[in-house]
Amino acid sequence: MIIDIHAHFLPQLLYQRFDAQAAKFPGVQLLRGDKGMRLQFPGGEPTRPISPKLSDLADRRAWMDKNGIDHQLVGGWLDSFGYELVASEGLAWSRFINDCMREALAGETRFTPLATVPLQDGKLAAEVLGEAMEAGFGGVMIGTLPKGLGGVLDDPQLDPFWELASKLQAGVFLHPMFLCGEPRLADYDLVNAIGRVADTSIAVARLLFSGHLLKYPGMKLVISHGGAALPLVLGRLARNFTIAQGKYADPRKGFEALYFDSVVFDADALRFLAGKAGAARIMLGSDMPFPIGDMEPCKVVHAAGLGESERAGILGGNARGVFRIRPDCWCRG
Repeated sequence: MIIDIHAHFLPQLLYQRFDAQAAKFPGVQLLRGDKGMRLQFPGGEPTRPISPKLSDLADRRAWMDKNGIDHQLVGGWLDSFGYELVASEGLAWSRFINDCMREALAGETRFTPLATVPLQDGKLAAEVLGEAMEAGFGGVMIGTLPKGLGGVLDDPQLDPFWELASKLQAGVFLHPMFLCGEPRLADYDLVNAIGRVADTSIAVARLLFSGHLLKYPGMKLVISHGGAALPLVLGRLARNFTIAQGKYADPRKGFEALYFDSVVFDADALRFLAGKAGAARIMLGSDMPFPIGDMEPCKVVHAAGLGESERAGILGGNARGVFRIRPDCWCRG
């Protein structure tokens, strides 16, 4: 069973029901115009136009068939998570997204949804995580910037979320957000090309040095885009740990607890990641439907020169041990 663990989806139900539910989250605006639909949150500019491909399941199934992919874990769109909202509105907004996601995919047995949680408040994020896992979600997708720009994942206020994720042994997929405030990213589409890599690397480095991966050993933290720069710079992080003389947690020990997707595009990069982290820690990913994603994701796995059992694990076996794949999932076999 071939499983893609890194994909994004926004259900049409979210747009259809927005006006009727908007009083619960007045800080969220759904903008409808000639350029398509966009969202806006307090203190920020409107998002990019929402890609129609985010909601097109027919096109998605055709793409999966073409690539031999049986099942897909689908998280939301990071621009829509609304971590800038006040906690009470963030709670209502996350529940609304999850309700729409669950209902839209109830009869779609090739897809397992990943929940959204209000990461601006650790207790509320834990509450929604518990609800979602009870309701059959496969895990949760979170962003790197809780509370918006400047937020950090090792904030002690988020401990209730990490504690419950560990207790439930939940799969937690960490995805970058826009790295704002850096003018050098303004050209060449560098936000996508390198900004998100830097964003993930910074966020996870903090978790490694803070000891979160050791403090909450039950959770399964999955890092997108092959772990960003972390596999390559692990030695540098370890050197920083050594010269700090006990001020921080050992990043090598935390790194051993991480999982990764395969969205690296180069066979040699995937081979390096497998050598650094172990193939059992890697799972197939595409990042669809975005252009920066890998639209032929199985190719890099087959080209990496790994053993048969290692390939089988990356293509699907490992995912079943990390995420809760829906029990009625469809499979060609």
